[in-house]
Amino acid sequence: MLGCYALKGGVGKTSAAVNMAWLAAQGGRRTLLWDLDPQAAATFLLRAKAKVKGGTAKLLRGDTDPAAVIKSTAYDGLDLLPAEALYETADVDLDAAKKSSRRVERVLREVGESYDMFVLDCPPGLSLMSANILHAADVLLVPLVPSPLSLRTLDQVVDFVAANRADGTRVLAFLSMVDNRRALHRDVMRLVADRYGDVARAVIPASATIERMGQRRAPVVEWAAHTRAAEAYRELWGEVLARLDPQTATAPAR
Repeated sequence: MLGCYALKGGVGKTSAAVNMAWLAAQGGRRTLLWDLDPQAAATFLLRAKAKVKGGTAKLLRGDTDPAAVIKSTAYDGLDLLPAEALYETADVDLDAAKKSSRRVERVLREVGESYDMFVLDCPPGLSLMSANILHAADVLLVPLVPSPLSLRTLDQVVDFVAANRADGTRVLAFLSMVDNRRALHRDVMRLVADRYGDVARAVIPASATIERMGQRRAPVVEWAAHTRAAEAYRELWGEVLARLDPQTATAPAR
């Protein structure tokens, strides 16, 4: 299970989640992308309505059958559990539930036999929902924009994982929105590589192609397959897959 997570928005989290989910499905894995971010960007990109029948609160409490609210997408093997737009009371609802840090895991367990891969597009920040995602995910994929403050946010994520005793969750950071022409970006890339043990070799560039995902409402790896951005996502997926399932990892789909 892959969680795409960041402390703040606008760093390439949702773009990564959608492209990773598409690549998983194209590789023959039955994939479910759960959009947990109330901004519902992944839901929008996959052309679904930001609405959950009965509401996300009931889903998290166990009062709604997850299979009843999952939507198919235009892509074979890729389904979506859409976000509920502006649903911002998740922490309150989770706090009122039994085993409040395991509700996301419990929802996915109910549909586990139907899928080979789960991708979670997580809301930003440190919260009870974040703790749920830590306990559910095998790999936490964390985008870092190339600025000195990114190192601090990665430290916070690592500390949060430790504080929640999510020892089975592996943090994989990757650099996002990188412009190699800028000296600051190159400097931060070197700092990250020297300071942390598990940083992806793949670097997602600052790219107009990625920015156009919102216009195209489709993964970059699908509609711009031969671009540098798409190649970077394929490389990143290969690294994610190697950590999720090293024995069966294969070359990324093209």
